[in-house]
Amino acid sequence: MTKIFNLFDFSQKVNYKTEVLAGLTVALALIPEAVAFALIAGLSPLTGLYAAFVMGLITSIFGGRPGMISGATGAVAVVIVGLSLTYGPEYIFATVILAGIIQVLAGVLRLGKLIRLVPHSVIFGFLNGLAIIIFMSQLNQFKTINTAGELEWMTGTPLYILLGLVFTTMLIIWGLPKFTKVFPSSLAAILVVFGVVLGLGIDTKTVGDIASIKGGFPPFHIPMVPFTWETLTIIFPFAAIMAGVGLIESLLTLNIIDEITETRGSGNKECVAQGTANMLSGLFSGMGGCAMIGQSLINVSSGARARLSGIVAAVMLLIFIMFGADIIEKLPMAALTGVMIMVAVGTFEWASLKTFRRMPNSDVFVMVMVTLITIFLHNLALAVLVGVIISALVFAWDNAKRIRARKRVDEAGVKHYEIYGPLFFGSVQAFNDKFDILTDPDEVVIDFSESRIVDMSGIEAVNKLTERYLKQGKKLHLRHLSSDCRTLLNNADALIEVNILEDPTYKVAVDKV
Repeated sequence: MTKIFNLFDFSQKVNYKTEVLAGLTVALALIPEAVAFALIAGLSPLTGLYAAFVMGLITSIFGGRPGMISGATGAVAVVIVGLSLTYGPEYIFATVILAGIIQVLAGVLRLGKLIRLVPHSVIFGFLNGLAIIIFMSQLNQFKTINTAGELEWMTGTPLYILLGLVFTTMLIIWGLPKFTKVFPSSLAAILVVFGVVLGLGIDTKTVGDIASIKGGFPPFHIPMVPFTWETLTIIFPFAAIMAGVGLIESLLTLNIIDEITETRGSGNKECVAQGTANMLSGLFSGMGGCAMIGQSLINVSSGARARLSGIVAAVMLLIFIMFGADIIEKLPMAALTGVMIMVAVGTFEWASLKTFRRMPNSDVFVMVMVTLITIFLHNLALAVLVGVIISALVFAWDNAKRIRARKRVDEAGVKHYEIYGPLFFGSVQAFNDKFDILTDPDEVVIDFSESRIVDMSGIEAVNKLTERYLKQGKKLHLRHLSSDCRTLLNNADALIEVNILEDPTYKVAVDKV
């Protein structure tokens, strides 16, 4: 019971000032992101803000990674925009709840460990693509609506003012930590630029120019959709994709924060927390979401390491919505744009550019491919899936070429084949090519002490080989073969001679007992 209810590690030393200030910084950075993603999804701004509050609060308390921030994200917005435009927000709320249920099941079934299958080249590509997306999304702040209602690039004084404020923000974020780390540089930059704009009366784009963030406490609301099979067939595909995208982005973010903080989070616990947060988000008029790598990096770079910062960020966001909208809407977008550009700079894996000549060509190809898919399709789940598949195929191909056979004939005229390398579906053909059944002597020994039969394809290859030798009237011995494999060789009972004492004890993943 202690482990179940021990949500907070009270033995951890917490710098309360740092946690609170980091949470305040994140809350300010969450506002334009949540509003923008809600508009992308064809929903009201408050739908995104409510999702950011619920997702941030629940995952901060129950999540598997202290210091990680969740909220409404662009990846989720892209998934649900089609459903939103066709069926409306009620179906979105139902979809978010169903996606949450799927994510909770993934955590209960302990599928979070599958994130270990994602290689570093995929993570590099994911980060680089995400950094470019974050940077490109900030370019919209340098556009304005003309008299025809179309977006066009700013020119003249408004552009110079915006550029000056953005560069001032970036300079403070870059320079302040060189003098002191007592105060988060991102929050300091926002406050300084805010003060300059208010003090000098500078006319520039503000949060209020995007949309009003004024609202009340998120209202509890059961989605008003027909509880029928037809409704399920409509929302399930979107819910499944949303659950997959959310978990992939959240677990990758968890891994990245793990590396930065040199600690380890719990993937399965995070799956359950993400699912619970999405379920509650759908019930409290939110669009759902997942972990936000940009805000998580802001939080961690501000010095936050505990759950308190995420809780503060969520609570402060709700306070801004309910009581501080008038002030927050005056916040210059230039300050928040500068913060996000610096996040993009920090997210990009610059070291990966130096490894192009050192990394295998396959890893470089995977990294570039994942980056391009992330940038052009904005589909993070697809990018990661493609990267993992390509990496797995390359790995299988490389291992297929590693199987070797050393051949010798002993004094008794018995021919020995000593196999090296794994025997699996990819190496079966190379394995079969090692044997010259017609010219081999009447007695042959295959030694598997330096090899391993990995899958059913390997077992079947050995089984077929015994049949081929049997047809030629020759006797075949298989040494150092696992007992699990022996029980699966249909025709080998009279042909196999096994050294029981030296047999390995590894198991083969098969259904037959």
